Amino acid sequence: MAILVIGGHSREVGKTSVVAGLIAALSEHSWTAFKITQYGHGICSRKGKPCQCATADHNWAISEEKDRSGESDTSRFLLAGAQSAWWVRTEQGRLAEAMPTIYRKLAESKNAIIESNSILKFLSPDLYLTVLNPATADFKPSAREFLDSADAILLHDTSPATRPTGWGMDLNPVARPPIFRIQAPNYIDQEVVQFVRERLQECAERRP
Repeated sequence: MAILVIGGHSREVGKTSVVAGLIAALSEHSWTAFKITQYGHGICSRKGKPCQCATADHNWAISEEKDRSGESDTSRFLLAGAQSAWWVRTEQGRLAEAMPTIYRKLAESKNAIIESNSILKFLSPDLYLTVLNPATADFKPSAREFLDSADAILLHDTSPATRPTGWGMDLNPVARPPIFRIQAPNYIDQEVVQFVRERLQECAERRP
């Protein structure tokens, strides 16, 4: 089984589009897709909205997506061709509590693609790609923590005028892996697809 993780430095940088694009382009892998969302204080993991339920069983939740309309992120995964899609919600910093269930779902999968940075604290994927958009100044601590672990960087091709100065770092020293320039709405091109396909094949050949 191959595990592919797609992360990103902030919200709304195209992670879901990258996942959906790879599912569609690499349909032979029969993907099980996961989206992991960690909520801040006061948001119920079961309901995905503010509530006052402080019970332990609301610290995390996982649900299988059945809708193929493309209305939600996990629905987009199904629409792209995923065999199944799961949405994992946890309180910030409590992903560990959901991991036993995630491990079981992974064990039942032919291959898995996961939208998350924090999952890297609990497993070592075959391939980790991170999406960076210089036009978005926010940089999640989890994305910064694992940036050096990326097998490739998918970098939005923005003009110098839109690039922020708030990242507090220069990308070049950490950009040892390949960098692929991407643009919305077609985040995935043949070059990225070929890179992922070849790397997954190499991983498969190394397995006993």
